[in-house]
Amino acid sequence: MKLAIIGTRGIPNNYGGFEQFAEYLSDGLSNQGHDVFVYNSHNHPFQNKKWKKVNIIHCFDPEYKIGTVGQFIYDLNCILDSRKRDFDVVLQLGYTSSSIWNFLFKKNIKIVTNMDGLEWKRTKYSSVTKLFLKYAEKLAVKYSDILVADSIGIKNYLNEKYCVNSTFIPYGATVFKAPSIESLKQFNLEPYTYDMIIARVEPENNVKTIIDGFVDSNVTRKLVVVGNMNTRLGMEIKSYLKDDRVIFLGFISSIDVLNNLRYYSNLYFHGHTVGGTNPSLLEAMASNSLICANDNSFNKLILEKHAFYFNSSSDITKIVNSTNKTEHVDWCKINTNKINDNYKHSSIVSQYEQILI
Repeated sequence: MKLAIIGTRGIPNNYGGFEQFAEYLSDGLSNQGHDVFVYNSHNHPFQNKKWKKVNIIHCFDPEYKIGTVGQFIYDLNCILDSRKRDFDVVLQLGYTSSSIWNFLFKKNIKIVTNMDGLEWKRTKYSSVTKLFLKYAEKLAVKYSDILVADSIGIKNYLNEKYCVNSTFIPYGATVFKAPSIESLKQFNLEPYTYDMIIARVEPENNVKTIIDGFVDSNVTRKLVVVGNMNTRLGMEIKSYLKDDRVIFLGFISSIDVLNNLRYYSNLYFHGHTVGGTNPSLLEAMASNSLICANDNSFNKLILEKHAFYFNSSSDITKIVNSTNKTEHVDWCKINTNKINDNYKHSSIVSQYEQILI
């Protein structure tokens, strides 16, 4: 199989969930003997044409100059480039800025689309943008040969909204087995003396709610925030925050460092409200984290009774004041076992291989 993966900023991961997914999926499929190509932004830090056994194609991406509109141009450039190559399959990760160009794909290529979450529900978008995203979703359904839903909730939504069947395949993770406190020393942290968040600093991820709730607590622990704070919300938070307990580490790309930070945290906050089986949640489970998640159906389908849940900053305050990881090691173990049972990388790669061929 000659496969192209589009819809990400590129690999190795230097941004977020889709990039992390593209990284392990492309690696896994190439190790199975498939000819895998991943499209990267032209200004991605990794400039080689090969990553492990995966082929890298760099396409011009003007997002850094012109903002969101640049994503549409980048996706257009990727799709136009794909027309020059004899791909058997294109795996499209998401649809928000690519589905309007889907009619340009060569007709003899199988198009498989991972539908991600309900993008039009994101609170950061205006009513006009939400209407466009619903239209883009409709186009993705129309032009795709196979739809992939990363949660049962998304699968049910696609069936009810469009009367189409989709294939349920969640994201994956690998259980973290080699913790080392050496990773903490560069941040002057000690095991279990901090809570943490890893997220894009956007409204739908509840970063502000979590920080506000933590600040109102009376604990001496730190709150470690991992994510790019150079967003509108990030700059707003930093402008008013006056609490030395909150530490901003910025974006961290090293999976080993992230795994150790999660492993040695007291509480791990997962505030995501939009989407299905979120990769960062699975990675927290795989890193033996005690999780406090936003109270929504997507998170509850995965974590069940083995996590704390919040709806407001006051919920966060109560949980922070009363929670010690040592009292919930059974929850951590159960969630780690779920990774081995349901979300192993090798299993996810095999499930994708079956629908792509």
